[in-house]
Amino acid sequence: MKRKGWIILAVAAVLVIGTYSWLKSSYNDMVLRREAATAQLGNVENQYQRRMDLIPNLVNTVRGYASHEQNTLSEVVEARAQATQTRIDVNDAAAMARFAQAQGELSSALSRLMAISESYPDLKASQNFRDLQTQLEGTENRIAVERRKYNEAAQLFNTYVKMFPRNLLAGMFGFASLNYFEAQQGAEKAPEVQF
Repeated sequence: MKRKGWIILAVAAVLVIGTYSWLKSSYNDMVLRREAATAQLGNVENQYQRRMDLIPNLVNTVRGYASHEQNTLSEVVEARAQATQTRIDVNDAAAMARFAQAQGELSSALSRLMAISESYPDLKASQNFRDLQTQLEGTENRIAVERRKYNEAAQLFNTYVKMFPRNLLAGMFGFASLNYFEAQQGAEKAPEVQF
């Protein structure tokens, strides 16, 4: 009888230790994946900030050559201010949509600003303008790359926390799915540029 009691106790101990190990491992994996996605989101924000930092220099350069294009310059400044005030919250789809809309409006205003340069040969010839334009184009590419990397990290996290039985554990500890960056409505259409 004693031997049977020890066997039951050993089996129970193995089950408890195994369950604890699985819970600990799964929880820590969710934390690691969530932090990887959060770190990648920080990279996205850094690139958006880089773009924000370039805009005042670009506006001032254009202002020197095309001062009567004040309306477009004001639109860029206003769009930059709006984009600066909008924050990313990957846990709130509406906040992500507001952020994407603010960034899209800024991109649109910058496109109009770049279109103005076509009307001013001296501006296009300015080394400062060309350097800023190159930096801005590079930043736009970096933003796209970082957004893609964030979406990949978010997908890995979301897949991990949605798989059974980890979905039960994720629900218990409040690990909700992350939202993705998505293309803006109408992005599939080429913009019209008129001179």
